[in-house]
Amino acid sequence: MAAFLYRIGRLAFRRRWTVALVWAAVLAAVGLAGMTAPEAEEEPFSMPGIESQEAFDLMEERFPGAAADGATARVVFVAPNGEKVTATENKQAVEAAIAELGDGTQVASTVDPYESGAVSEDGSTAYTTVTYKVDASGLTDASRSHLDGSLEHARDSGLTVEAGGDAMEDMGGPSGTAEAIGMSVAAVVLLITFGSLAAAGLPLLTALIGVGISLFAITALAGPLGLTDTTSTVAIMLGLAVGIDYALFIVSRYREERAKGRTPQEAVALATGTAGSAVVFAGLTVVIALAGLSVVGIPMLTEMGLGAAGAVAVGVLIALTLVPAFLGFWPNAILTRKDRKARRAGGTPRETRKVNGGTRWASFVLRRPLPVLLAAVAGLGALALPMTDLQLGMPGDEAKSTETTQRRAYDALAEGFGPGFNGPLTVVVDAKDADDPKAAAETVSEWIGGTEGVVSVSPAQFNESGDTAVFSVVPTTAPTDQETKDLVNTIRGDRPGIESEAGATFEVTGTTAMNIDISEKVQSALVPYLLVVVGLAVILLLVVFRSILVPLKAAAGFLLSVLASLGAVVVVFQQGHGADLLGVETTGPIMSLMPIFLMGIVFGLAMDYEVFLVSRMREAYVHGERPAQAVTSGFQHSARVVVAAALIMIAVFSGFIGDSDAMIKMIGFGLASAVLLDAFVVRMAIVPAVLALLGERAWWLPKWLDRILPRVDVEGEALTRPTEPEAKPAEKDLART
Repeated sequence: MAAFLYRIGRLAFRRRWTVALVWAAVLAAVGLAGMTAPEAEEEPFSMPGIESQEAFDLMEERFPGAAADGATARVVFVAPNGEKVTATENKQAVEAAIAELGDGTQVASTVDPYESGAVSEDGSTAYTTVTYKVDASGLTDASRSHLDGSLEHARDSGLTVEAGGDAMEDMGGPSGTAEAIGMSVAAVVLLITFGSLAAAGLPLLTALIGVGISLFAITALAGPLGLTDTTSTVAIMLGLAVGIDYALFIVSRYREERAKGRTPQEAVALATGTAGSAVVFAGLTVVIALAGLSVVGIPMLTEMGLGAAGAVAVGVLIALTLVPAFLGFWPNAILTRKDRKARRAGGTPRETRKVNGGTRWASFVLRRPLPVLLAAVAGLGALALPMTDLQLGMPGDEAKSTETTQRRAYDALAEGFGPGFNGPLTVVVDAKDADDPKAAAETVSEWIGGTEGVVSVSPAQFNESGDTAVFSVVPTTAPTDQETKDLVNTIRGDRPGIESEAGATFEVTGTTAMNIDISEKVQSALVPYLLVVVGLAVILLLVVFRSILVPLKAAAGFLLSVLASLGAVVVVFQQGHGADLLGVETTGPIMSLMPIFLMGIVFGLAMDYEVFLVSRMREAYVHGERPAQAVTSGFQHSARVVVAAALIMIAVFSGFIGDSDAMIKMIGFGLASAVLLDAFVVRMAIVPAVLALLGERAWWLPKWLDRILPRVDVEGEALTRPTEPEAKPAEKDLART
């Protein structure tokens, strides 16, 4: 591996113009494809393998032409000062508003609340549902403006008017603020780390090129594959983070080799052969973790994982080819000012410092490995404790800010009609084989209506064939309450008896049931996912480090960091501690997809730092150093760069905490906290402490396993011997400063 990448780096250096032009052509081609691609149609949310999805599919089959995927706006009218919406003046205002709402060019229908019974018992609140002919992504600016204008006109009458539903969602793409924040902080960190504008700018430039290629590719494929904006956002998030980090490691190793007196070409080749090997295997672990999300069987998660994996793969390729090419354009500008001045004066290169912050920290841990290990594990364990209180769900309008009309509409409906009104269950009765379909539907309706926890059941609506009925069930509790989940489980548990008496089958669906089913599916998929991903990554690390215990330690460290980061998410987003600081106004269940998605990304990133840090220790050990010396050498060369890489990732992820999308906000916080804990606690404290306690045993590998494992030479052992004599400090640089 090292020898192959050595040749790649040397070739990219020599053919730098060709490499740069090829990547420019790729960017232009993909950019053109992305900009000319037809706008992607919003795919309906789908979750194969769960009852609520099967019921929804049955509804679409038996009720053809129904606006199942049309956008909706639920408009709520609240009478002022204790008045009633049934009063003449208020009723006229409501009816005028409904008439205006129905005049929209894309509106399919509106419902009169006085005819449909959508008025609260105390007469203070009424609502109407506006259904559109197209889904939310298909609404034009004119339709949205018409909706907003109608709401404002209704408010002029003195009524409190709020609206929820997907028609009210902001369909705009990413604002770019998060990326700008992350890039700004990354630039500062790189400048401090390298002390050179060129060295700081090169990783940023190559990362932006990689993200641009990935983003345009996702845009071009969005239509055929049905990719969403979330896929692009996650790809940008990870593409920026790993793109900067991978380039950072190549550039850092290049400067280290130049400080030893090597020529620019040789330094580039060696940096690509050694640090590039770590980049390849680190990137592979991230790709495995992200692509492994496909085993969960959730299309949205699969799209996000594969999109992000593609962005990481592009980042690896750019680090191995474009970064060496750019180093060929500016071989001396990447160096520090002192080194450049010394070279112009014909002086000798500055030797790498033998003692730095990394060596001092490593020495501290090596003197006290057991106390450091116990303190780190205890701290992470304490952070992980809130995980025992983890509640999964899919928060809706109740999680939005009270400054939004969607949240105020949610609260008004809950106050006027009860908390369960915001999350009704939909029951689909398949009476195709029943002797009397109407009697069968009535039997199911009466039985469910008598279940404890049910407020009301709507009249059944039949399809044209008269063999399928649909009715709504309003629970007494809110959509995300545990009691509502218990009610769904109770109804499904009583199903055999109900179906036997009715002579027909039924299924429970609706947004609330869908969220419950998703949570259960995700929880059941966690263990298989971890077994697949961790198993593959442990095998990969076994090949890289040729050790049994180092990969197992890496997996155990990952589990500690991911559990601690999930605990931090629970503390903020579920329990509300410090939520105000992050702009989280309402707490509640953690999004169902969050834990497994966080685990996938964190595992990949955790293995990044493991490979970068431990590969230098392995390199020193292979070259003859004792285990303790190897740990110190690894920290001497890698600690500062790993810290810089971690700070960059934290900055990039933290920028997304300000996103308006609740899932992106949660992912940003979870990833930032996970990188913080994994880099600074697990990799910087637990790893050296465990290696110090294990000593020689850390690198033990059974002889039979050593014989059958492929040798990839990540340490670059094959490169060191032939290149040592070639180091000529006085040799003229091959390119301009």
